[in-house]
Amino acid sequence: MDKSALPMFTRRSLMLTSAMLAGGAALGGLSRQAAAQAKDMDMWYWGEQELPGLQKYVNDSVARYKAATVKPMLQDTAVVISQFQTAAAAGNAPDVQYLWNGIYHMESVWLGYLRGLNSLIKPDVLAASNPTLLSHFGGDVYRTGWYPLPMFWCYNKTLFEKAGLDPEAPPKTWDELLVACDKLKSSGVEALGGGIQDGYWSEWYITHSLPQQLDSFSEAVELFIGDRDFREPKYHEHWVKLEELKKKGFLNKDMSSLELYPGIDLVVAGKLGIGQSIGTRLPADSKATNGKIGYMTMPVFGKGKLAAVPVVDVQGLGISKDAEDPAAAAAFLEFLQSPDQLKAFWEATSWLPSNTTFDPSVIQDPSVRGLWQNWGLAPNISNVTNLVPGQFYERAAIPTGQQIVAGSMTGEQAGELAANTAKEWKEFNPDMVENYRKWAKDLASPT
Repeated sequence: MDKSALPMFTRRSLMLTSAMLAGGAALGGLSRQAAAQAKDMDMWYWGEQELPGLQKYVNDSVARYKAATVKPMLQDTAVVISQFQTAAAAGNAPDVQYLWNGIYHMESVWLGYLRGLNSLIKPDVLAASNPTLLSHFGGDVYRTGWYPLPMFWCYNKTLFEKAGLDPEAPPKTWDELLVACDKLKSSGVEALGGGIQDGYWSEWYITHSLPQQLDSFSEAVELFIGDRDFREPKYHEHWVKLEELKKKGFLNKDMSSLELYPGIDLVVAGKLGIGQSIGTRLPADSKATNGKIGYMTMPVFGKGKLAAVPVVDVQGLGISKDAEDPAAAAAFLEFLQSPDQLKAFWEATSWLPSNTTFDPSVIQDPSVRGLWQNWGLAPNISNVTNLVPGQFYERAAIPTGQQIVAGSMTGEQAGELAANTAKEWKEFNPDMVENYRKWAKDLASPT
């Protein structure tokens, strides 16, 4: 299940597309009123593009489900958000909708397009599905979890051994990381990095580094909307640390000319010591190296409560406001969380469902099994970049990392750019600011 061949895309651009198309993208005859009357429910979903086998799993699941007839439709990546929001605006949204995490579905919550699930799905089932804290708003939860995307720093154990490092004891602190990078570089291999040309490495770096100075995600929201200030040293220290890696010559020299996945491939190929990766790559990368890809949380430099906490993003499913029978839609979502369905998910995709009751004994690869136990079942946090407004993402989150790696920006200057971007967005989006402030109340707990 090699994800390196999959094209990368920015969900931020899909949100912009959604805003532009909200007035009337054609749904190609998918209007619920025009659909055959014999069916009971529509399900629009995404994921085959990043998880081969998911379409088979969905088709098999709806065939096994006997309480209602469910008609699934696999959505194109470019219209996951816009197609749903356009249909919802017209009163024709599907009963069950696939939902990316954080702001990618929260805007639909604020528009009134999604139903809260607390009164529809059994509390223990909803909690076990792992919808993540970012699915909470106004005391309700708007998604069930479906499958997880653990995010981590990866390293090549063979290169660690050649550099005189313990492959089973990766660095835990920033000072230990600097020592490891120095030994890797001295052994003749580039120490750390990947590919940042397309910007996603920059996003992932924030995912792992910004939480180190945070006590909760509500603090992150306050930063992104300008209620806190990125010019405060602790809030841009993560960019200062990236600048340090650049100045010490620890980043791979071709980092600015490579995209994200080719950069990860360098670690797998034994050409780069340490990088950033994602769980869905681990089965193939582990197989390709005979189990020599290790994983770790980003070494700690910060003093926040979220430092060293594993990151797990989760894809999910929700119920639209247009569901003709919300209880029936909820029953179907509960069915997908049943033990037999969790096992079927694994068998069809060779990947994990996000449900914490999933039996990991079926996982043969010890690396994948360990990742689930140490990331999915341990206290974890979601991807903090799932909180950022689109303007901040495009104008600050992406270019800061790129310019620091290129040597054209300092960490302090990155904080200045981030602060100015947040301030500008705040001034022009008062309604969104208020929604974010309400959301921050649901994000106040550490994990």
